[in-house]
Amino acid sequence: MRVLLIEDDETIAEPLTEGLGHFGLAVDHVTTGAEGLRRPYGDVVLLDLGLPDMDGIDVCRGIRQVSDVPVIILSARGEEADRVLGLELGADDYLAKPFSVRELVARVRAVTRRTQRTEAAPPQSPQSYEDPAPSPSYAPGPLVVDRRTRQVWVGEVPVTLTPKEFELLALLTEDPGAVYSRQQILDRVWDPHYEGPTKTLDVHVASLRRKLGDPAWIQTLRGVGFRLAVQAEPGGQQVPSP
Repeated sequence: MRVLLIEDDETIAEPLTEGLGHFGLAVDHVTTGAEGLRRPYGDVVLLDLGLPDMDGIDVCRGIRQVSDVPVIILSARGEEADRVLGLELGADDYLAKPFSVRELVARVRAVTRRTQRTEAAPPQSPQSYEDPAPSPSYAPGPLVVDRRTRQVWVGEVPVTLTPKEFELLALLTEDPGAVYSRQQILDRVWDPHYEGPTKTLDVHVASLRRKLGDPAWIQTLRGVGFRLAVQAEPGGQQVPSP
């Protein structure tokens, strides 16, 4: 597996490159954001936010404009706002420093497995919670999720979601009103072998609520999990349950 490591701190990058090599990962290391954007991304990108020439958030944005390669953010910034922003811009995971090489390898394998399964999966047939037409000219409705085109609308406004956010929303729309446990969601949206913190799920749910514009559409059942408070209407439209 080929890894692009964008990290300016040599005291971190050197042992990290060596440690990843012990697990069979070939690391291409660069120290600036500009250099990282020019290099081949490989199978996964490990991105530090505190780079000398530009903010890592901008690097993540630049990668996402041209590639769907999995991106894992590595940063000493542990604040929720930074995690949410990175995930909203398309990062697949966020690992706060310090961390162990073993944990990082588990995260890398999880995001790449998920990407490989998504790419290999055959197109799904339209279901009752999808609009069957591939055309963007949908009738107005509070929430429309089209799995075939991986597009989402709130009313007539398209909503841009990260791959994980879309997969989370698509899962919840499989059975609106049904409660999905945290473990069920992690198994389906992330990976059955996911070993990271379950806080990652909370960050994605918070981001999804903000983008949809109505936090009440995704309900939390404390100690249990989450459910989508919607019901289907003719034509694939969906509205909040009363």
